[in-house]
Amino acid sequence: MAQNVQPASELQEEEGMTLMEHVRELRDRLLKAVIALAIGTVIGLALSEQILKILLAPYGPARLLVTSPTSPLTNVFTVSVTAGAILALPFILYQILAFIFPGLLPHEKRWILIGLPFGFGLFILGATFAFFVMLPAAVGFLTGIFPSVFRVELTPDEYIPFVAGVMFWMGVAFEMPLIIFILAKANVINANVLKRHWRWAVIVVAVLAALITPTPDPINMSIVMVPLLLLYAFSIVMAYIARRNATVPAMLDPEEKVKDAA
Repeated sequence: MAQNVQPASELQEEEGMTLMEHVRELRDRLLKAVIALAIGTVIGLALSEQILKILLAPYGPARLLVTSPTSPLTNVFTVSVTAGAILALPFILYQILAFIFPGLLPHEKRWILIGLPFGFGLFILGATFAFFVMLPAAVGFLTGIFPSVFRVELTPDEYIPFVAGVMFWMGVAFEMPLIIFILAKANVINANVLKRHWRWAVIVVAVLAALITPTPDPINMSIVMVPLLLLYAFSIVMAYIARRNATVPAMLDPEEKVKDAA
């Protein structure tokens, strides 16, 4: 039976149109993400005073010292954009997923849909822990050193990045179980490796705690270390769950017993 064969020029035209459709879709989704960021920034601007007061809570009832006429406006704008990005993040992630999902396999889509809210929740948990537990202790310690000698008057240019930085990096540190789960799914690591090297994990966690903790005292460092060690123990559980149906041994444990691929 004769088959209709499309000329090469028509195939190229269809491929080109398909590519242009992808480009237009990407452009539209980026535009929607930018609009969402702009709307979130406007909302953040409307709530900027309340947000600044919340960020000031670990410092107490004192106000921040302004040494430049443009400093209040600059910090209000920075806080507004940051709050807008946080508010728009779910919509931006939706636009990204809607663009890449057609090219993913069903099991890849499933793990992304599970992993994204899980990772976002861990980040929020870490940032919340930093704000309510770490920062009050750290700010109190740092501003209470020799009060008879030092008169502490913090500026927003120094205080706001300090608070935001501690919250951000603590949120990233709380992503440990998700990172371990991804590495286990990628056949890099397993629960046995994590259990065998727990002593090294304690050292790494101590170094991370020292980098994240803004104070040199062991009390504040311990406040960071305890939850990170608990997260490491939870990561072992996550690695075990990720490797339940593995058919290929982990790269760091070639002797791992796995299921027969057949």
